[in-house]
Amino acid sequence: MALTGRAPALLLLGLVAVWLQPTMTTVRLWWLVSLCAIGLDLLLALSPSKLVLGRDIVHQVRLGVSGSTTLWLTNPTPRRLHGIVRDAWQPSAGAAGDRHTVDVRGGERVALPTTLTPTRRGDRRADRVTVRSLGPLGLAARQRSFPIDGVIRALPPFTSRKHLPSRLSVLRQLDGRSAVRTRGAGTEFDSLRDYVVGDDVRSIDWRATARRTAVVVRTWQPERDRRLILVLDTSRTSAGRVGDTPRLDAAMDASLLLAALASRAGDHVDFLAGDRQVRARLSGATRTTLLGDLVRAMAPLEPALLEADWSMMAGAIAGLSRRRSLVVLLTPLEPAAIEESLLPTLATLTRHHRVVLASVADPALSAMAADVSSTSRVYDAAAAERTLGLRERTAEVLRHLGVHVIDAEPEQLPVALTDHYLMLKSKGLL
Repeated sequence: MALTGRAPALLLLGLVAVWLQPTMTTVRLWWLVSLCAIGLDLLLALSPSKLVLGRDIVHQVRLGVSGSTTLWLTNPTPRRLHGIVRDAWQPSAGAAGDRHTVDVRGGERVALPTTLTPTRRGDRRADRVTVRSLGPLGLAARQRSFPIDGVIRALPPFTSRKHLPSRLSVLRQLDGRSAVRTRGAGTEFDSLRDYVVGDDVRSIDWRATARRTAVVVRTWQPERDRRLILVLDTSRTSAGRVGDTPRLDAAMDASLLLAALASRAGDHVDFLAGDRQVRARLSGATRTTLLGDLVRAMAPLEPALLEADWSMMAGAIAGLSRRRSLVVLLTPLEPAAIEESLLPTLATLTRHHRVVLASVADPALSAMAADVSSTSRVYDAAAAERTLGLRERTAEVLRHLGVHVIDAEPEQLPVALTDHYLMLKSKGLL
């Protein structure tokens, strides 16, 4: 039950009657008339439980892009429905226009659209649908809430995609060949050419030679279809925010740009995300489906308030590939977390793979270290310098173990990571 603004207005109207006849009998009589009118209006209102509600499937959108959901309301009764319907969602779903004034005749069906603009990545869920059915006098209403399921998935925005054309241009210039082509070595066939003195006789192609008047040899190059394994840390350290962006989201953006570039280069990309357990895994995606599959795998991930178990993650990496691969660990460069869990497993990883650690740096630390304008800020600067020193010391330990460390701000990390990948390609180190 709910009262509208007309109910107190009706009671205030009784002041006129009391002014004309100032007795307690008039007051009691007006109260009685008002209560009877409200009760009759409530009795004549259509019961919300007789309505039929449903929702269309809500499509996924990129974070920051608007989508919509349509709620369908059916009045199967012969009576008319006049009232208000609210389609409530989580605040982070960014619902706009979720209150609808309805006037539905018996047997009619109406569509009630709501615009959704999620402000956070992941699954944003509907709360409930509340129907308020007004009586004919508009004094009171029957009200009931219904749990109507609805989910809109906000995908990672992939803001670093603007850097992809320039990196593809560099990749085309490298062509993945000039630095790695060797004669008489490798496993991938490159081309046929005429035999010259000094060529390995084992490289002669006798079938091609039989079709021509000159001896023909095969040229080989190391295979270009390399493996790239992206490992995303979803432990408690990834929950920290750099500016207005969680570290986890910034790491996702960098990994999406690298995956897009590597797939265009013909490399095989696998993905793993976890903390104390594997939260997402992607393997065997084709070049055409990789980016979409990767975005969908990342979308529901959220930081867990747990320490990362890197020994478990190393086992999961081994389960993805036994071949030597480029393993990119997207994890914050937090000294305590790395020294306790990651360092003991790095010896195994670096023995079998080329390892890169990509971390999201906080520009606020550098700004704090440079600000010595007052006494209190000098202490803040000293604390920031100590933190930066610990991070650099940890990075140096990782480099001694054979790990390449990239510690960059959120906007620069995708570019730095892809540039390092291109450098490895150009030198034939993949």
